[in-house]
Amino acid sequence: MTKIFIGADHRGFEKKNRLAEYLIQNGFEVVDLGADSYQETDDYNDFATKVSKSVRESLGSYGILLCGSAHGISIQANRFKGIRAIVGFNTRLAKIGREHNDANILCLSADFQELEEMKNIAKTFLNTEFLNEERLVRRNNRLDEEGQ
Repeated sequence: MTKIFIGADHRGFEKKNRLAEYLIQNGFEVVDLGADSYQETDDYNDFATKVSKSVRESLGSYGILLCGSAHGISIQANRFKGIRAIVGFNTRLAKIGREHNDANILCLSADFQELEEMKNIAKTFLNTEFLNEERLVRRNNRLDEEGQ
């Protein structure tokens, strides 16, 4: 059973809970890393950090993060070595993110995406395999190089 770590700030809180239920109903093991309650002053950084560390430490797992735009939470997640977080605004982008980038965290926008859309995007992301071609492996390995 595939393990999914999920997290969201206050703007993604409601949709996170409903998306987690959907994933559980579809056979995924879901670990909810918060927020546990609606707190308007929470920071997306905390949830991105928790999910990123958990995905990195649990081989073969994935993460799903939600915030208002999906941008901040993806930026924070990508600061962790070994994490490849993508903003999945539609199923095509989610599929390419898995096939080409071997993405292990999907970031969703609570403000700009409806729940049904999120379900379809998450389903596509979680059911798509990395193509594992030499050029893709080489490029993905370079993602963990230090910046200048």
